[in-house]
Amino acid sequence: MGGDPHPSDGGCIFAEDPAIAAPEARLLWHADLDPATLQVVAVPGDRTDPDHVDPVALAPWLTLVADLAGGEHAVLSDGRHHVRIDVAEGSIASGDPVVLHYHLHGIASAEPRLLSLRRLIDLVRHRRFSARLFPADPRIDRWLLALRVHDALAAGASHREIAIELYGAERVGSGWQGEAESLRLRVRRLARDARALASGGYRALMRR
Repeated sequence: MGGDPHPSDGGCIFAEDPAIAAPEARLLWHADLDPATLQVVAVPGDRTDPDHVDPVALAPWLTLVADLAGGEHAVLSDGRHHVRIDVAEGSIASGDPVVLHYHLHGIASAEPRLLSLRRLIDLVRHRRFSARLFPADPRIDRWLLALRVHDALAAGASHREIAIELYGAERVGSGWQGEAESLRLRVRRLARDARALASGGYRALMRR
């Protein structure tokens, strides 16, 4: 449990050390960027109560930070899946059992939070993240390509050099004719997407 409780310009509650590999990094996105964030009130509970949550049992996945006003922001994550929780009242920091009261309202705004609630309940019951509740997002492969292209552009690579790295020198050939023309256009689109994401577009990814 830790991190910088001061909000950063990137949209996170705290900024993770960039030297940490992505599967080990824990980012707590602001609730206005992550519409699936659960808003809860934590009431002291008892282990005999079937509704209780034991923060100690969730410790392998739990990262918790407090803001300057005393509010608690948590993420449960194994590096590939996550459930975000904001504790509006009460506390889960002590590790004592609590009963969580969930703030849900409306139709559209409730939908992503209901999915997060199902994920949390499943994690509490089975002590693992259910693949069934975290279906693969078909957009991820393109985002990863855009990230690679962004890194290559930042390192000074040309579009042709990027195409060779992504698709191979044989397909690119000596110029941008034939099949290579479609690769040139593909790299141009990836470069456009990479710049848009790096300029702040990444903040909208979780809202889609």
